Amino acid sequence: MDDIRMIVTDMDGTFLNSEHQMSPDFPIVYEELKKRNILFVPASGRQMMGITKYFGEIENEMAFIAENGGYVIYKNKELFADRLDPTYITEIITAIRNISGATAVLSGKKTAYVDSDNEDFLHYISQFYTRNERRGDLTEEIDDSIFKIAVYHPEGSELNVYPVLKEFEKYNLEIVVSGKYWLDIMNKNINKGNALEKLQEALDISPQQTMAFGDYMNDIEMLKNSRYSYAMKNAHPSVKEAASFEACTNDNFGVLKIIKDYLDLS
Repeated sequence: MDDIRMIVTDMDGTFLNSEHQMSPDFPIVYEELKKRNILFVPASGRQMMGITKYFGEIENEMAFIAENGGYVIYKNKELFADRLDPTYITEIITAIRNISGATAVLSGKKTAYVDSDNEDFLHYISQFYTRNERRGDLTEEIDDSIFKIAVYHPEGSELNVYPVLKEFEKYNLEIVVSGKYWLDIMNKNINKGNALEKLQEALDISPQQTMAFGDYMNDIEMLKNSRYSYAMKNAHPSVKEAASFEACTNDNFGVLKIIKDYLDLS
């Protein structure tokens, strides 16, 4: 393996276990990465605060890719922030309301916005959207930069949501299944891979010096932009096809196992 200078990992289903916990070994591993000048980069569909909350005081040393590539920061400085055209939002929200069981979340720079009054759902999304606000109607104008529209379906997004919403690709939007229950709608070319490329260019780090981990379709571009690309054992089949290597499951903290092997830590 050539010298790695950046390790980028998806969060849910990849770095975190099914209880949304990180490995207790991470602080020790992180200190070794820091000694070797290897940048650790969480990359997620979550809002920024939903990622940074896991890392405490070391947050200001790291880079983060949030909103599936719509928002990138490095050492607390913004490198990139996207904005979804508000003219599309009303039409998309109306279409989502016609999908039985589907619920929308508008993910903005200030906060996330929901119009659901289901307390169980609001509690559920709070683990991904740490800062959120309930509004009466998501089609009303919001004074915020909206990065994406996230859609949740309890019976699965790939079969129940994607077939209905893929028509909005006509507006030059990305419609991507981002998890078993989630689908994200963003501007065209907004993805983790392009966000990673922006970070690589800013820091003069090549794909050949990058290791990446993922489990779902919204990770594929990121994996393709990394020479050492790993799909989790629990990953979607299309992700395994895109990756060069496989790590054990997120519940066995496969990301940390691969990193520890690379660092030769017992």
